[in-house]
Amino acid sequence: MATVTGTITDPAGAVVANAPVTLKNVDTGQVYTAASSGTGNYTVPQLPIGDYNLTVAVAGFKTYEHTKFHRSADQTLREDIALQVGQSTESVTVSAEASLLQTEGRELVHNVTLSQLDNLPLLSVGATNDGLRDYFAASRLLPGIQYCDSGTTCSAVVTAVINGTPSDTLQTRLDGATMNPTSLRLPGATTETQPSTDSIQEVAILTSNFAPEFGTAGGAVVNMVTKSGTNSLHGSGYHYLVNEFLNAAQPYTGIKNKLRQTDYGFTVGGPVWIHS
Repeated sequence: MATVTGTITDPAGAVVANAPVTLKNVDTGQVYTAASSGTGNYTVPQLPIGDYNLTVAVAGFKTYEHTKFHRSADQTLREDIALQVGQSTESVTVSAEASLLQTEGRELVHNVTLSQLDNLPLLSVGATNDGLRDYFAASRLLPGIQYCDSGTTCSAVVTAVINGTPSDTLQTRLDGATMNPTSLRLPGATTETQPSTDSIQEVAILTSNFAPEFGTAGGAVVNMVTKSGTNSLHGSGYHYLVNEFLNAAQPYTGIKNKLRQTDYGFTVGGPVWIHS
């Protein structure tokens, strides 16, 4: 989940109380509302990841609009709004991307997007190295993370060392629910509760100063968010192939070690209509 917060002021810098704030999810049409407090502050929490339009309409001021900005998992956007005097039928539209500077929290969050999960070579990495597309391998891209020791079976939950903390202290969450194995944390146990990579919308990896809500975590928290439906039908088909025929031969010998893995399937999503 994401959060948008800030302060609403008038042209003189005085705070504006009880100003209605509306955020609309561009893909689903879901609307989230709030209002500024007596000190002009507003907060809209628990926003699903996605693109949003923000609107503030107050009588005597031009309507403020910030169109299509993206919110990622576990990120807080601060947007201070300075209203301009005018008719509410007039508008001030902001289309700039939100700042990447995190000013509202101490946590260090690394977000791995859907396009990165689709394009990164995740097929040959897995707890048992059996061809499972393992999105935990995305943590290899981040500084301070050692995914596995030499000579051991790779497993994000068991063998990953993050910023020098002991292995076996990583917490994993799926849509807010803890999904660490309850049995012995064997390398293969991670895959028992691990959904398909193609069902994941985004992965947020928190490696430092995360909030108290992420308890029982030592080195880091890997927070995964699954895809959700939108107001239009959409889907994808995939076939990830590994074959030694496509690989370069070993120098001088021309030998190609046999390596054949395949992973294929499809995804589909869309709206759900409920008729009363």
